[in-house]
Amino acid sequence: MLLVAYASLYPFSGWREHGSSPFDYLWAPAPRYVTDFDLAANVLGYVPYGFLGLAALQPALRRWSAAALVVASGALLSLALEAAQSYLPTRVAASLDAVANVAGVAAGALLAAAFLPRMQASRPLRRLRAIFLPGTVTDVGLVLLALWLFTQLNPATLLFAAGDLRDLLAAPPGTARPPQFFVAIEAITAAANLVGVAILLSALLRPGERAGGLLVVLVAAALAVKVAAFAIVMQAHDVFAWLTPGARHGLAAGLLAGLAAMALPRVLRLALAAVLLMAATVLVNLAPPNPYLAATLKLWEQGHFLNFNGLTRWVSALWAFAALAYLIYLAASRREAAR
Repeated sequence: MLLVAYASLYPFSGWREHGSSPFDYLWAPAPRYVTDFDLAANVLGYVPYGFLGLAALQPALRRWSAAALVVASGALLSLALEAAQSYLPTRVAASLDAVANVAGVAAGALLAAAFLPRMQASRPLRRLRAIFLPGTVTDVGLVLLALWLFTQLNPATLLFAAGDLRDLLAAPPGTARPPQFFVAIEAITAAANLVGVAILLSALLRPGERAGGLLVVLVAAALAVKVAAFAIVMQAHDVFAWLTPGARHGLAAGLLAGLAAMALPRVLRLALAAVLLMAATVLVNLAPPNPYLAATLKLWEQGHFLNFNGLTRWVSALWAFAALAYLIYLAASRREAAR
């Protein structure tokens, strides 16, 4: 619900009184210009609400009673947020959007009704969770890994980079450098962050579990998210614009070094991951402007995807510091347990 509200009301500025009912959009004509992307975004944005809502209400309610309650609550949420949008000059409230939102809730509830019984029978998530260490501390680490995947949605960052505070602090632009200089910075940043993530993953696994295969799967998922982000923001032939020479070198070196670092003793791994994440964070904040994406990333500021722009930037900026604090906590806990 918080994510839906964020996407619906971003950028939370420019509120104005329009002197009419906020629900007038229900009887207003349909917008003249409606794109397929807008419709798809309005539907897909509410699918998780329908799916998770039905999952949360079962078995307290029967399947179809729970589905009816989820769809009704999703419809009320959509109507309320569309009404709030009427007070924002940068947003357009429309009944078509509300219909698409309700369709998304219904689709999510139907998916949950179809797949939840199978998931509860086979318990794939529980089997996956069993390969990691038990406890809430491990759960926090898994959330960090999921947020790392989320940071890849921001096409304005270097590959696997995080902790860039320049946009948030309104720092002056750095001196422009030739692309050859940028290649080395991008490669080192990508490799250092990837090794740090690999070590974080290995620190969460039970002893004896194979971490190499999971790292490959995690990296593949991150690259898929990166391609999806560029597919949404840019044209089809630019979906691999992020795969610059520096990104390629950093990806290869980081994957090999990450697989090797997983074999190190745990305390040494945690210290190495902390150092690498700190170094990569400093480097990404001192890096010169990206010579590859300066022009094409102007599209990132446009369209429906702008709603998630601020959220992805905040997560991307803060992830490195959260991961660093988590690694320090793991190392401190390990030290206390050894006493």
